Amino acid sequence: MAIRYGCFFSYAHGRHAFMSKFKNDLVDALKCYLEPHFDSERELFVDSEQLGGGDDLDSRIATALCESVCMIVIYTPKYEAHPYTRREFAAMQLIEDERKQWYALPSHLIIPVIMTRHPLSLPPQITGGMYVDFSRYTLATGDLKTNPDYLPDIERIVQRIAAHYHCLKRYMPPGHDCSRFVLPDIPPEWRAIPPPHFPR
Repeated sequence: MAIRYGCFFSYAHGRHAFMSKFKNDLVDALKCYLEPHFDSERELFVDSEQLGGGDDLDSRIATALCESVCMIVIYTPKYEAHPYTRREFAAMQLIEDERKQWYALPSHLIIPVIMTRHPLSLPPQITGGMYVDFSRYTLATGDLKTNPDYLPDIERIVQRIAAHYHCLKRYMPPGHDCSRFVLPDIPPEWRAIPPPHFPR
């Protein structure tokens, strides 16, 4: 196995400026602050930048997940509603379980970034470890990489990825083959679906 990416970006795609701008701003900020930590690896894997068409999309996503140090989840209610993003989340949980056998993990591999909160609550999949809350972000926020309100949380993310990177470089088994990793089945929804209400 070769480490190719510092972090896999998992997010639900948006058609309009709010979701696109948040994703692009966060990508830009993390690339800037992660770059000094890596040798020849790329800072991030972002599917909109690095995937073309074709029938082997699942295998390319699976390989990229396996070759990534961590995963950033941009959490929105739309994220948990999409089967494919839940599948990426479950895949990284499998990778984390495997890496626990190689070394004592300094923290979870999945780092949730809250873009928009669910009106009911954040799911336990998101709140089960460290997460950062950027839900105050708006289209008027400006550049994340220079905004002092967001820089402490960006630094926390960067330091967590860097810690995992050095552990993985030291302890991953030689010859580990990421091409053999496959995505799991689509996991169930994160929230119980309420029963339908019938008229009395």
